[in-house]
Amino acid sequence: MNLTFHWFLPTYGDSRHVVGGGHGLPAGAAGGQRPATLGYLTQIARAAEQLGFEGALTPTGAWCEDAWLTTAMLARETERLKFLVAFRPGILSPTLAAQMAATFQRHAPGRLLLNVVTGGESHEQRAYGDFLDKDARYARTGEFLAVVRALWRGESVTLDGTHIQVEDAQLARVPDPVPPVYFGGSSPAAGEVAARHSDVYLTWGEPPAQVAGKIAWIRELAAREGRSVRFGIRLHVITRDTSDQAWAEARRLLDGFSEDAVRAVQEGLARSESEGQRRMLELHGGSTANLEVSPNLWAGIGLVRGGAGTALVGSHGEVAERIAEYHRLGIDEFIMSGHPHVEEAYWFGEGVLPLLADQGLWQHPGAAEARSESGQVPFVSR
Repeated sequence: MNLTFHWFLPTYGDSRHVVGGGHGLPAGAAGGQRPATLGYLTQIARAAEQLGFEGALTPTGAWCEDAWLTTAMLARETERLKFLVAFRPGILSPTLAAQMAATFQRHAPGRLLLNVVTGGESHEQRAYGDFLDKDARYARTGEFLAVVRALWRGESVTLDGTHIQVEDAQLARVPDPVPPVYFGGSSPAAGEVAARHSDVYLTWGEPPAQVAGKIAWIRELAAREGRSVRFGIRLHVITRDTSDQAWAEARRLLDGFSEDAVRAVQEGLARSESEGQRRMLELHGGSTANLEVSPNLWAGIGLVRGGAGTALVGSHGEVAERIAEYHRLGIDEFIMSGHPHVEEAYWFGEGVLPLLADQGLWQHPGAAEARSESGQVPFVSR
């Protein structure tokens, strides 16, 4: 199977430094020198599309712009790029979510992917009117996805569940194709939902041995349900022509973290209810020492940012090797990002992707269409 690569849309702002936000940090904590205007996000999306990324993840939370509205606008500014829309099932009804997905697929055919985020922070959920505890939120997510999938099959749904109640719900038109569901979570409750309902299980960028353990865990749970799932990983990246150049850039970013900023962010993240966030924090322990937690895997991003906190750092060849290593464990989809997101998309797209293409691990998503129209493949720089 060819590897699939997605880029990231920083709908909270961008910068030449790391922009924080999410997972235990307050609304307004994000920002940067480059506001998340539609024009700037279009630059990123078009760059990702040209370079050969399959899609782009758009985050959800009080600290960023709404993912549904933003991606609907960006779909008009791009031609092929898919949008991995993160959303929280406790904030809208399953019938409305199923309808929104069908509408998106109709107006941007085949370009919607869904990242279901249960929500690991009770205080943020309460701001949206959601007062369930964490385990109850996962139970509700399971009921929510059961309704959504039934509606997408064209069924009429009545459910009097513990958390979800719908009566005679039905869609006038089902989505075609049905968007795949991406889902992540490291707690036992998350694993059960992923095994029953996800198409792609996502993990943050932990060291390979830990990722292998997660893959084995979800595979076993899914097998009990008579299902199989694909696996993806969320990572930042700093890739350059040489390893020294890449690590110099990592040091530049690290030099921009003040002790006060690191302390404040870590105090906020320590209150997180997310098991995945706890695992991210364990990688660096709040210290700037020993941040290379596995070959070419740098935990420095997590000092000032919630959520995904690790980056692949190295030469293009080294980064390609690490990606191939994760692939051998079972990872087929990679969601990448870098600061700033326009420039880093080009470093990765022109430096790493051609090496993976040479190994037969990746092909530009537009290659088949380009060959049929012109006899040539899309431009991928060496």
